[in-house]
Amino acid sequence: MPQPAAPSASKFNSIKRDWFSNLRADILAGIVVALALIPEAIGFSVIAGVDPRVGLYASIAIAIVIAFTGGRPGMISAATAAVAVVVVPLVDQYGVEYLFAATILMGIFQGIAAILRLDLLMQFVSRSVITGFVNALAILIFMAQIPFLIDVGIVTYAMVAGGLAIIYLLPRLTTAVPSPLVAIVVLSALGIGLDLDVFTVGDMGEIPEGLPYFVWPDVPLTLETLRIILPYSLTMAAVGLLESLLTAQIVDDMTHTDSNKPRECAGQGIANVAAALVGGMGGCAMIGQSVINVTSGGRTRLSTLTAGVTLLLLLALLGPVVGRIPMPALVAVMIMVSIGTFSWNSIPNLRHHPLPSSIVMLATVTAVVATHNLAIGVLLGVLLSGIFFAGKVRRMFDVVRRREADEAIYEVRGQIFFASVDRFVAMLGPESAAPDPADHVVIDVSKAHFWDISAIGALDKVVERMRRNGRSVQVLGLNEASTDLVDKFALTDKTGVETSLAPHP
Repeated sequence: MPQPAAPSASKFNSIKRDWFSNLRADILAGIVVALALIPEAIGFSVIAGVDPRVGLYASIAIAIVIAFTGGRPGMISAATAAVAVVVVPLVDQYGVEYLFAATILMGIFQGIAAILRLDLLMQFVSRSVITGFVNALAILIFMAQIPFLIDVGIVTYAMVAGGLAIIYLLPRLTTAVPSPLVAIVVLSALGIGLDLDVFTVGDMGEIPEGLPYFVWPDVPLTLETLRIILPYSLTMAAVGLLESLLTAQIVDDMTHTDSNKPRECAGQGIANVAAALVGGMGGCAMIGQSVINVTSGGRTRLSTLTAGVTLLLLLALLGPVVGRIPMPALVAVMIMVSIGTFSWNSIPNLRHHPLPSSIVMLATVTAVVATHNLAIGVLLGVLLSGIFFAGKVRRMFDVVRRREADEAIYEVRGQIFFASVDRFVAMLGPESAAPDPADHVVIDVSKAHFWDISAIGALDKVVERMRRNGRSVQVLGLNEASTDLVDKFALTDKTGVETSLAPHP
């Protein structure tokens, strides 16, 4: 009989799988991601109203820390627009130091969320919502490239076209090197070597030089400070976890592997605290960069660590050169990401999928694109999914009346809850209104289930109405869970109704 692997051997195998099982592809993919992170981080800093180094240092810290603490190998986390838009009023009114303090508290909240297993709330996010989330992000990624394609010269269009040609055609010849990396290197060499007149990374904002350093937020440690940062921290934590968990699910699907969601929540919290302590803003998982990583071959934690370390080295050693990278090269990569991210099958599926599912997907896309707020779109999608589901279950309900000897028997089938109580009350109408009324009524609920106090209240109402009409009433067949609710919340026995609330044998 084979002996189980020793704990040390199992731990070694786990480390090897998570870090060193895909060395070459992970390193190359991480380099591609690092190059694509630079303009993104600068752009998000501009959105938040802070110096570009705040976004860049955050991306470095989050990427490096999450490589060790995260629960989804191969996923990229850094400074993001979803978090940046939340903190604009805070930075405007109180300054960047309060942003650092809010980011620390954000990380603490995310750690608490991991302890409370709030990741389980993702079970209520339907596949239609996830598809809508993915499609909306793909659209937003493409829309973000449009400003770089308006009022520009023919050289820019030629470089973008050339970049896309390299990205899509090179894999037909070789997959030894990620084609996005080749596109960036070739176009950068052309742009710098020929001194082409195109928009560059440096034009996005000043590229900081040197290494990040420890910074403690210069704010008073008072209840007033807590009152100021608390609402922002809660919102940042919620938005960050929502986008991170959704992105983790998408990477799970792309790689056909599972992830540790509680660890991801805790890891995001630790990474955000680390980012704030080196002068960075908050962040979370990035679907665009994660797609770049996965499509470039990145699979393990090493790819995420490589992205963070490469970004650090680029800023520390090659800042001026990085600033000269032509934006058309990165625009081509992001266009590839938007095309690869969009779920193209969802378009023909609109005709084949149930109408409620299509409505949820389209509503999620519309809300996210219109507001540029991922949380609003996802929450709307979840809300609509819940409404449609409740409506579907509500219709899975029926009452059949039959007359036997001197009694009328109402057989109730289905689910009784807040959405179906009106039909329940209506279908068990006054017995005196029946064509052959009986003095004794039996309500058989052996094929039904009472889910909430609304359902118990409806049962009370039906029994009380029949009593007022001079009928004796007996309720039979309650299952154990329904009986518990009746015992706790029913009023029928207290008002003198002749009932026999007995569990179904």
